[in-house]
Amino acid sequence: MEITYDYYRIFYYVAMYKSFSKAAKVLMSNQPNITHFMNNLENQLGCKLFVRSNRGVTLTAEGEKLYQHVSVAYQHLHAAEAELAMERSMESGSITISASEIALHLLLLPILGRFHKQYPGVRLRLLNHSTPEAVESVKNGLADFAVVTTPLQAKKPLKSTSLMSFKEIAVGDHSFQGKEKPMRLKDLIENPLISLGQGSTTYEFYSKFFLENDLVLSPDTEVETIDQVLPLIMNGLGIGFLPELFVRPVIEEGKVCQIPLKENIPEREICLVENHTFPPSIAAEMFKKNVSSEIRYCLRRYYGFNLFLCRKYISDM
Repeated sequence: MEITYDYYRIFYYVAMYKSFSKAAKVLMSNQPNITHFMNNLENQLGCKLFVRSNRGVTLTAEGEKLYQHVSVAYQHLHAAEAELAMERSMESGSITISASEIALHLLLLPILGRFHKQYPGVRLRLLNHSTPEAVESVKNGLADFAVVTTPLQAKKPLKSTSLMSFKEIAVGDHSFQGKEKPMRLKDLIENPLISLGQGSTTYEFYSKFFLENDLVLSPDTEVETIDQVLPLIMNGLGIGFLPELFVRPVIEEGKVCQIPLKENIPEREICLVENHTFPPSIAAEMFKKNVSSEIRYCLRRYYGFNLFLCRKYISDM
């Protein structure tokens, strides 16, 4: 007969209290049951574990050896149960998220801010990666989720869920002010062009977009982060393509100008990528459940200047 965990748990309490009756009280059982279980344990192990007397029980040499191992194991199990209980109450735990630059600034930051206020005990670890790097980190189990922009490839066991779509527009400095007539892309790129660097999903996206219009993407300035594009545009170093939600307030303040294009720039998506090979922690599962409900609140608060844009670009999970 296989020795069950309950036998060792009862043995732990009998050995700790040196009493069958006290162990029965703690375990909310009765002494005959406890005695019966310990007799079975001794029979299955083929040795005596206790020396019984009127003053209680003491451990034999074999019992002492068993108790050393069982006590360590039981303490580990008790600690694990306590840790899981804390995670269930969201008083602890951790989440690792790998995010691409645009996804971080356009969507993830306000959601993380609200999640952290709701669950301050959960530790957040944020990795700043390109979309391919972020997807790879989820594939290898180095991150719980990736929040990234399309285009992306997420093959099984990875799953990609669209969170929102977004549209990008051409943006220039004051020299483009008052030019309401749409420009052709081939005429636009006669101006210096600013772009995220090679290896980024944005560079891949616009390389394809240019090729579809019989042009070759050849930026004059390549930058590492989206934060660097707007200041360069404002200081007259060239034109760039930026998410409409991200840049609209600056346009309305008159600091930069939208450049209308005859060609239609395809919409892109921000997606959440997860790996079904690795079961999510309780904290990670809670974050995922909160994402869909938090998107609407955070976008409306973050981009409250234009509720129509927010409603337009929010996707249903």
